[in-house]
Amino acid sequence: MLTKQKKKKAITEVAVHATDTGSPEVQVALLSKKIDELASHLKKHLKDKHSRRGLLQMVADRRTHLKYLEGKDKKRYSALVKKLGLKK
Repeated sequence: MLTKQKKKKAITEVAVHATDTGSPEVQVALLSKKIDELASHLKKHLKDKHSRRGLLQMVADRRTHLKYLEGKDKKRYSALVKKLGLKK
């Protein structure tokens, strides 16, 4: 689970404007942080199938947001992917 400080830091790194909390960039950044934390949890707890299902749902949700952003604005998409280090 993300703490308030981690969440705030993730938002400020990619926010489009000062009060931005719902843009695709912010949503993808928050999902990426949650995915990273949940992945580390699953490395320790291999039999936690319920959390694994939640992880797969978050990955699918992030992919949906990225696809939306790519269709809407390629420059913002490529900047976000580069900033978060999502693609190789």
